[in-house]
Amino acid sequence: MSEPRPAVSSEPTALMVWLAAIGSGVLVATIYYAQPLIDPISRDIGLSRQAAGLIVTAMQIGYGLGLALIVPLADRYENRMLVTISLVVTALALTAIALSGNEAAFLTSAVVAGAACVGAQILVPMIAGMASTARRGRVIGTVMAGLITGIMLARPFSSFLASVIGWRGVFFTAAAITLLIGLLLRALLPTRQPALKEGYLSTLRSTAATVMRYGVLRRRMAYQMSLFGMFTAFWTTIPLLLADRFGYDQQEIALFALAGAGGALSAPLAGRIADRGLSRAATIAAGLGAAIILALTEFFAQAGMIIALMIAAALFDACVQANQVISQRLIYALSEEERGRINSAYITSIFVAGSITSALGPVLYAHFGWPAIAAAGFLATLPIAVAEMLNGPVPKKAGATS
Repeated sequence: MSEPRPAVSSEPTALMVWLAAIGSGVLVATIYYAQPLIDPISRDIGLSRQAAGLIVTAMQIGYGLGLALIVPLADRYENRMLVTISLVVTALALTAIALSGNEAAFLTSAVVAGAACVGAQILVPMIAGMASTARRGRVIGTVMAGLITGIMLARPFSSFLASVIGWRGVFFTAAAITLLIGLLLRALLPTRQPALKEGYLSTLRSTAATVMRYGVLRRRMAYQMSLFGMFTAFWTTIPLLLADRFGYDQQEIALFALAGAGGALSAPLAGRIADRGLSRAATIAAGLGAAIILALTEFFAQAGMIIALMIAAALFDACVQANQVISQRLIYALSEEERGRINSAYITSIFVAGSITSALGPVLYAHFGWPAIAAAGFLATLPIAVAEMLNGPVPKKAGATS
């Protein structure tokens, strides 16, 4: 392996950071557009009710494959080119979805769209690597705020737009927006040519070695797997709770879900906290806060305190997103030449955890009710605070540990 070269010599401009934030949000939103549109899509393309879940699953399968097979290439190939290709292919796949006339065409295009949109996970570490250590947390926080906002707004956006121009119009519109963002990023981003010269398979194989090399990475993977696992379990089961105990319909549940978007506001703040060397304290606060908040949700639900439950949802999301930003700032500092593989391992582990808990959450709720979700959340997130308190003081070298 040859010596690494600096990724980019200049600081990212404010315009570049904000455009990266929008681009990340637009890309990741791709895998969520179809979720509220399962019924009209399945009826239109001839998919049975039993198989309708494949509409969402296909996107998730593609995204998982992209995380494992595409994101590590950021350490091997020129990054601006990869981001541009990602946006263009995503736009083409979204167009193909809008034009699909049968289930095979739709599901194939959905897998491609899911895989291509992982360009967001190339863009985030690329912009982070451009920033100086003193402001890297703030840059990551801003970009992650855009990404999180894209996730939270994708479903209400597609639901509202479909009511006006139909589900196909949603994907045509998304394709146009994605292509426009791709052209703008292509014009603004500098080139970043990694020094790694290994082949494709060697690059993928070395991802496992990268995980074994860095204890900080493994610890941060474990922390965020616990938090994000409960995040997906919470948001897949809270609609059931709202319908059962509060009698909410779909529109009221959608409005409640918008409370979660408030969690995105914590990302820039978390970045500033990390830049001040307070990562360990913030991690303890995120783990402890998440545990207490999730435990309290059962009390709020039993008491019928819907406003308190909504505030708890926003605060829990803030804990999840704050730890995400802090973790990314720490792991991106571990190795410039391995940043793509580090991010691939980190995000893939989180995605796997979220996929598992999104399936287990409703099962747990069906058998034991909301107390089981609250208890599972407390038991899953409290160890984060305990582990970080036992981890010891932070060494002086930036990025060396949490």
